[in-house]
Amino acid sequence: MNRRVTVVGQFGTLATLWGFSFLAISLGLESLEPVLFAAYRYDVAAILLLVYALYNDTTWIPADKTNASAVLAGGVFLVGANAFLFIGQQTVSSGLAAILQSLLPIMTSLWALRLLPEERVSAVGAVGIVLGFIGVGLVIRPDPANLLGSGLVGRLLILLQVAGVALGGVLIQRVNPTLDRAALSGWSMLIGGLFLHTVSLSIGETFSLPATIKSGAAVAYLGIFATAIAFLIYFTLLDVRGALETSLVSYLVPIVATIVGVVVLGESITPLTIIGFMIVFTGFLLLKRRAIANIVN
Repeated sequence: MNRRVTVVGQFGTLATLWGFSFLAISLGLESLEPVLFAAYRYDVAAILLLVYALYNDTTWIPADKTNASAVLAGGVFLVGANAFLFIGQQTVSSGLAAILQSLLPIMTSLWALRLLPEERVSAVGAVGIVLGFIGVGLVIRPDPANLLGSGLVGRLLILLQVAGVALGGVLIQRVNPTLDRAALSGWSMLIGGLFLHTVSLSIGETFSLPATIKSGAAVAYLGIFATAIAFLIYFTLLDVRGALETSLVSYLVPIVATIVGVVVLGESITPLTIIGFMIVFTGFLLLKRRAIANIVN
């Protein structure tokens, strides 16, 4: 019973930490350039995770080709792709940005089908994938009269971020690294942070340190709580409950983010957006129905 309570608490904590991250991004974007802001997030998290790995005396240096490849994939895709989230959230509400993240498990399955030979999908699973994209279509709702509007472009950028993060996860699974997970995350974030700083300079963003209490708090929250601590909880859940159950947090985060966005930022959410989110979740249940049945039984 105590173990179950602990797991539920970890799920709730992780969903809360990640749910509030969208609020922190919205607040930080008021004064920080988006890609530079993303880089700061992973700078902070990389230092904390690598110190944690060193303190725990784990195998923490990616000295071989397999681990180096995993770190590179993590840095470029798992971390680097998040630049699109920060750019997109300039015109997309925090709740909506979080809802778009719910496509991540389905997008991961699509990449796995292409890159992992052992992955297969049934006819029902294919229906689940299609439903997922129908749901996202309801969330995005492109306006034919304004296809290049900032709101639609922002949503598409966030979808690009989801695709990149999903690809990074599958690439890491494919190379099967032996590096400790905290070290793997730390090195990936270090590489990803440097990559984001390079992108920030190359696109002409003005370099500046967080100069206000609000921007400093946003960077600190994202780096410490929503990334370093959250990833440690995430990996703990992976070890205890497995990838499928842990992926369900993707459907708790939007609930937290939407409530926070409405209460703190005065954002609104439309009924069609909620319906789209539920359709995405239904698609996930169809895609993973056998694995879910094994857990239930």
